[in-house]
Amino acid sequence: TALNAESHITDLHPTQHPYSKVKIIMKLTIFATLAAAASAFTFQAPTQQTSATALNAESRREAFAKIAGVAAGFAAAAPAFADRDYNEVGLLGGGQVVDVNNANVRVYLKMPGLYPGVAGKIVSNGPYASVGDLYAIKGLSSAEKDLIKKYESRFTVKPAKADYVIDRINNGLYR
Repeated sequence: TALNAESHITDLHPTQHPYSKVKIIMKLTIFATLAAAASAFTFQAPTQQTSATALNAESRREAFAKIAGVAAGFAAAAPAFADRDYNEVGLLGGGQVVDVNNANVRVYLKMPGLYPGVAGKIVSNGPYASVGDLYAIKGLSSAEKDLIKKYESRFTVKPAKADYVIDRINNGLYR
């Protein structure tokens, strides 16, 4: 029988799961940090008789040095495991090619003549199944269609993602 991807992953042994090593490393890092922080606050009897003020200042400096060392170790040892929600994030305006279903209206500033008129029509009338669907936008003049044709090679169509579609028209950036 054929298994779908979800049931296959849930049937894996915990040590075979793709993120199992990441979780183990994170747990060990957290445990080591907590142990080091706890050791910074353990009581150490003074070896010689000193005044209470000098002892407090020295113990505070030692505790601070230990905590700073632990924090630096934690920052260096903790890897950044970020899951990417949208693998095509470069198509939102960071490159030459633009995803017309998810990119913000301001991305079209990079293409002279499209912003604000044509760009507003593009982001308001999506999602599109193909780049050719842009020519079917109601109310486009022949000059606006010519502008779309000029930049057609820089457009692509990816499935619309709710996280980006909501900000296509107004992302809160104002001049």
